[in-house]
Amino acid sequence: MQRPTILALKALIALMLVLLVSCQLFLVPGAARRLASDYPELAKLEVPGIVVAVLFLVCVEVVMLCVWRLLSMVGAQNIFTTDAFRWVDVILGAIIVATLLIAAAWVLLFTAEVANPSVQLLCALGVVVGSGLALLVGVMRGLLKNAAQLQHDLSEVV
Repeated sequence: MQRPTILALKALIALMLVLLVSCQLFLVPGAARRLASDYPELAKLEVPGIVVAVLFLVCVEVVMLCVWRLLSMVGAQNIFTTDAFRWVDVILGAIIVATLLIAAAWVLLFTAEVANPSVQLLCALGVVVGSGLALLVGVMRGLLKNAAQLQHDLSEVV
């Protein structure tokens, strides 16, 4: 991968991290407070909503940081090492946790009887997409493992 491409990706990741942290600090609590005041029946979900949203954003931030590290490994041309597997495993774990958070929010909204069909559909979509991403990253991890093994075998031959 070309150095300018890696630098551009890292710049985008840095921007996304700044925006995500801003959302965690300002947008999520403010929106939850506003919803709780506008809709008193949702007031009991203000704190759980903030916790789930902030934890979800932390999962996204963890994925971004792991991708940053993997990009650094690509730039140093040592992506086919065992260190890469650790970062991919963390990505996989973060995706699974984020998916479980969406499922937990779905159950919470359903049991509180405040989830309209649109919200339920979005939650279902989130669980399906999260599950699909986890499976995709699992497949990609397998491909990375095969490529690392091939590189190791090739280096022994040469």
